[in-house]
Amino acid sequence: MVEIDNVDFAYGKRAILKGISLNVPKGKVVAIMGGSGCGKTTLLRLIGGQLIASKGRVLVGGQDVGTLDAEAMYAMRRKMGMLFQFGALFTDMSVFDNVAFQLREHTDLPEEMIRDLVLMKLDAVGLRGTAKLFPAELSGGMARRVALARAVALDPMLIMYDEPFAGLDPISLAVVGQTIRRLNDALGATSILVTHDVVESLQIVDYLYFVSGGKIVGHGTPDEIRNSEEPFIRQFVRAELDGPTPFHYPAGDYANELGLSPAALRAK
Repeated sequence: MVEIDNVDFAYGKRAILKGISLNVPKGKVVAIMGGSGCGKTTLLRLIGGQLIASKGRVLVGGQDVGTLDAEAMYAMRRKMGMLFQFGALFTDMSVFDNVAFQLREHTDLPEEMIRDLVLMKLDAVGLRGTAKLFPAELSGGMARRVALARAVALDPMLIMYDEPFAGLDPISLAVVGQTIRRLNDALGATSILVTHDVVESLQIVDYLYFVSGGKIVGHGTPDEIRNSEEPFIRQFVRAELDGPTPFHYPAGDYANELGLSPAALRAK
């Protein structure tokens, strides 16, 4: 479904991705994991065509995203669903209208059919009873599930999730995780999760990629990842303090910036 082949990307002079290659097979749930700022969300934007790689190719359903014109890009995006960080629901629309938005925007279906489809999607995430509520009346977990119903409203071939578990309590997190897995299988879709949540991801995904320093530093099935002794994967999965990932972002000499000698800095 998705093939990323030797891709480079930079914001100005700041390199984000360096020779990234990965594959997402049809029908699978694949997680992309790594520390903050490593380029995970950038990968989703490249797949969705919001950004274009400076080198390499991004293929979605066999189409090279970097070569598509505007019409072809919009046609491809209609086959995608996106769950944004924190849901990103339209605050002045009801739950029903949030889920109906894509159906009204991209189809000519009569309102009666749109109503049935919206209620079907809300029922799939366990929230048909919230149709008349507004986002401000929902809990964080409920809002994320409504956003999930909206993401799958058009039965997309590819669903992308940007930090779907952020800020959720343990029960809501488990519900959202299992809903992602169940909807992917029921729709025959392909899903890509960008997430920090190791425990939940290992329970629901088929394969994982780890990104660090703009490169793929490890990958494997959940069982392979649990048993991996690769230093970065071990540190990330087990939340170890010591390992290849430093706490500090690269910076110049601290004493120099403060105008102090190393000895004076140590004395402070």
